[in-house]
Amino acid sequence: MSTHRSSAAEPWPGWTTNRAAQAAYGEHLVRIAKLIPTLLYMYVTDRQGLAAAHDAGRQDLVDSHVKSVALECRDDLLEAAAVLDALALCHGPGSYLPRPYQEVAGQPPAPGVELRTDASDVADQAVRHDWRHGTSKTGDLPPALEDGCTDAQRDAVRAYVRREWLASQQEFTDD
Repeated sequence: MSTHRSSAAEPWPGWTTNRAAQAAYGEHLVRIAKLIPTLLYMYVTDRQGLAAAHDAGRQDLVDSHVKSVALECRDDLLEAAAVLDALALCHGPGSYLPRPYQEVAGQPPAPGVELRTDASDVADQAVRHDWRHGTSKTGDLPPALEDGCTDAQRDAVRAYVRREWLASQQEFTDD
């Protein structure tokens, strides 16, 4: 068993964060590092449970699972967006892929660009959810992303998710 003690500077053994990620998330980077395997494990087990209920012809369990997923949608979006944002911050600043993106064979995007784009796309889904359901904790929602959006608009949805996630962590520690 590892004796590594997680910190904002080194959440996992051998994975060091940069100043941008530390400035954005601070001490909460430790929680984000713990979310990565948790989110992946939950994804797999949720799919297995849904598939087993479907295979068994248990529509009641399928319906129950779908309702649970719908209720947890915002939390899941927020957690996934925060994880992707923190990972993207560790790659440093830079541009995004255009929207819509057309992949060109043999021309992979520059390092970090695809991760920053994914981070902003998931953050956009959280923004859209909050606009639709009025579930923002901090207010000041940026507009949802559209085709042809700018890097500044992509940065804005990621910054919004940071504020929302940090606010949710404050609620978590206040309870």
